[in-house]
Amino acid sequence: MRPLVLSGGPAVGKSTCGRRLAGERERAAFIDADDVRQLIVAGDATLWSGPEGRAQHLLAVRNAAALARNLDDAGFDVVIADVVSADALAAYRAELPDCLVVQLALPVEDARDRAATRPAYLTDAEFDLLHDLLASPPEVDVVLDVSGFTIDRQLEAIRDVWSASR
Repeated sequence: MRPLVLSGGPAVGKSTCGRRLAGERERAAFIDADDVRQLIVAGDATLWSGPEGRAQHLLAVRNAAALARNLDDAGFDVVIADVVSADALAAYRAELPDCLVVQLALPVEDARDRAATRPAYLTDAEFDLLHDLLASPPEVDVVLDVSGFTIDRQLEAIRDVWSASR
């Protein structure tokens, strides 16, 4: 399977679906790019904090892609969850040329409803900023509107797109 990159704003189901999709495979890995970003424990900067934040966002993309390449080379299917801006998309395309990038689209109000069921890691302003950033997604392979989808229906839709991309 091609490496799969799931993008979208907070609470659209990137991590939930990515981890479950990987768990369905015989040999697979799930990479949450936020976990890669959290490897920086001093001097970290967020995507929205200016040039250093954007540079660290791209560093995490390159590191997630390097992990994905190593896992793919070892025979593992790979799913990555990340917020993919235009710059990040260019980096994923350079680092993982065969990857399939799927943008999960969900109105911010619906995403807020989903986010209310889990611990909050972002302020309301940060949550809105990330959704606004992806309101006009970069030229990803597939934009999948998951409005009104249960997680199972969302998984089915992503699974169908991924399987068809072989």
